[in-house]
Amino acid sequence: MEAAAAAAPRPRATGCLTASTAGPQRASRWCPRQPRAASSSSSSSSSSSSGGSPADLGLLRPRLRVSPSSAGRIAGGAPPVRARDSRAECAGGRSSAEHVGVSLEGENRVLEMSSTVPKSSNIFWHDCPVGKTDRQNLLKQKGCVVWITGLSGSGKSTLACTLGRELHTRGKLAYVLDGDNLRHGLNKDLGFAAEDRAENIRRVGEVAKLFADAGLVCIASFISPYRRDRESCRALLSDGSFIEVFLNMSLELCEARDPKGLYKLARAGKIKGFTGIDDPYEAPLNCEIEIKEVDGVCPSPSDMAAQVITYLEDKGFLHE
Repeated sequence: MEAAAAAAPRPRATGCLTASTAGPQRASRWCPRQPRAASSSSSSSSSSSSGGSPADLGLLRPRLRVSPSSAGRIAGGAPPVRARDSRAECAGGRSSAEHVGVSLEGENRVLEMSSTVPKSSNIFWHDCPVGKTDRQNLLKQKGCVVWITGLSGSGKSTLACTLGRELHTRGKLAYVLDGDNLRHGLNKDLGFAAEDRAENIRRVGEVAKLFADAGLVCIASFISPYRRDRESCRALLSDGSFIEVFLNMSLELCEARDPKGLYKLARAGKIKGFTGIDDPYEAPLNCEIEIKEVDGVCPSPSDMAAQVITYLEDKGFLHE
C-alpha cells in the first residue's frame, strides 16, 4: 500500500493568493479553487495538449504581503503605484525588486506584490553615430533645461508657455513640460506625498535630460518644492545646461491670485500637504535667474520671458 501511495501522482493545487488584513500578522494565505467539471471532451483535450495551467506547470507565484499605505497609497481609485524609496533613486540607488501597490477597499493598507525576478545588471549603453553636438549644429541652438520653480500661482505655467512661444517665433525649437500636464500621463500614478513628489521630479529630470540631449530648449514648469530633488536634476546635466529660474513671489501674492482655487481648498482643510500652507517650499540658493514681484505685483509674462531669453542669448544657447 505504501509503495502504491508513493507512486500515485500528487494532486495539483489550484487557487489564488489573498492577504488577510486582520490581526498583527497580516498573513497571506492560499485559497483553493473547487475543480471545475470539463464542459466537453474537446476542452479537456485542449487543456492537456497545451500543457496545463500556469499553476499546474509550477510557475513561480508572486509573494503577497500587506504593508501600511504610506509605502505607496492610492487615493480616489488611481492606478497602482510603485512603492519604493524615491529619494534613494534620486541618489542613484536601486531596489532589488519592484513593488506594486493595490488599494484594499475600506482598509488603510496597501497590498504589495514583490517581483520574483530581480533587476538585470547586464545593461550596457549603446552609442549612436549622431551625437548631441551634431543635433545642435543642425538646429543652430544648444540644448538645455530651463527649470522654472516657485509656489503654486506664482506664474510658472504662464511663463513657460510665453517663453515657448517667443522661442518658436525666433525659429528655436523648444518644448514645455508642465507639472499638471505630466500628471495626466507619465506621472498619473503619483500623489503628493514627499516620496511621490521626489519620484515625480526624478522622472521629469530624466525626460528633460533627453530633450536637452536632442538639442531642444526644454522648459520644465514644476513647483518642485524640495531643494534636493532639484539639485538631483541639475546633476544630470553636468555641462552647465541646467538653468534654474526661481519665481520669487510671496505666499500672500500667490494666495491672492489663486487661479485654480487650491489655496482656498487648502485653508479649508480639503487639501493636505499643500506647498506653502502645510508643506514647505525650499527656495533655491544659487539659481541662475530670480524673478521677483514688483510692488506686490507679478511682472508681465512677456517681461519675464524676455529676461530668460536674454540669459539664453548671453550664454550662447541660441547661437546661429
